[in-house]
Amino acid sequence: MRRVDTESQRVTSPPGSVVRRLAVPGGVLAAVAGAFAYVAAVDPNEPGHYPTCPLLQYTGVYCPGCGGLRSAHAFAHGDFAAALQANAVAVVAYFVCAVLWTLWVVRSVRGRPLNLDLRTVHLWGIGASLFVFTVVRNLPFGGWLHP
Repeated sequence: MRRVDTESQRVTSPPGSVVRRLAVPGGVLAAVAGAFAYVAAVDPNEPGHYPTCPLLQYTGVYCPGCGGLRSAHAFAHGDFAAALQANAVAVVAYFVCAVLWTLWVVRSVRGRPLNLDLRTVHLWGIGASLFVFTVVRNLPFGGWLHP
């Protein structure tokens, strides 16, 4: 039940509803923090801990996700240079996801839904960027992008 404060024309919510609205963003944060904690504890640089990328194993081609676990491990340990070297796209994605999560929390506290209006052109742009990253990291001059 929402009440309107007539003096300031603000919409106020009962305190329990804010906690309820923050349950899902809090759960997502807990899951991501747990995943990062696991990758921080179990080093992907040591063989046998994680499966290898099938594309890399069978073709020798680095996919856009290759080095993502090593990047997350370095990121969790605060080594941002190593994280960028392992997978630069993953590091950018960490920051984009952090910003989106923060917007989600702020809008949830205010009682507003988070509306991401991704149009077809945005999705094509993301796909094209990942394609260019993949091609460049597999060319001889893109060796600095290898994990």
